[in-house]
Amino acid sequence: MKTMRLVVAGTVGAGKSTLVRTLSEIEVVDTDRTATDETALLKAETTVALDFGRLVLSPSMDLHLYGTPGQARFDFMWDLLIQNAHCYILLVAANRPNDFSYAREIISFINERVEIPMVIGLTHMDCPGALLPEEILTNLGYDIHDKTRPPAVNMNPNDRTSVLEGLVVLMGLVIAGSDVKLSHSP
Repeated sequence: MKTMRLVVAGTVGAGKSTLVRTLSEIEVVDTDRTATDETALLKAETTVALDFGRLVLSPSMDLHLYGTPGQARFDFMWDLLIQNAHCYILLVAANRPNDFSYAREIISFINERVEIPMVIGLTHMDCPGALLPEEILTNLGYDIHDKTRPPAVNMNPNDRTSVLEGLVVLMGLVIAGSDVKLSHSP
């Protein structure tokens, strides 16, 4: 059995854990703990190490899903998880523009370590104050006319169809860069 590894990164409260739970066909292993910092203003619990799930893509291939913590103090986990990843999704809450500079830092952190396909998943697009995709991409430092910028896709982490549509876009990038080497599971 071959294994593809997908990392789901992003800012606090963007929907990383929810996305992993929505896609996973197994009970998700999580490391949620009571939020004790400013994160508690957004949610009661937060991921402190990782979320892990699995999705069977075919009889011969599994997709392992790794959700990262959102806080910078856990960036050592970003480093560990991204090293063996084949691709990643960066989730950005469209209604929280104050988080965009931090999302840009996450992109830089990951891109300094690996060169793998990624998509930007825009969450909370249905919330008051949500910005348009073009505005978000500009705030993340991407030129709208740059052909090398990653695709931005609307993703509702609670909706399996929405997440699978984003995953299809990402898998298209993986296939286009077909030099990706998949590992065999033990």
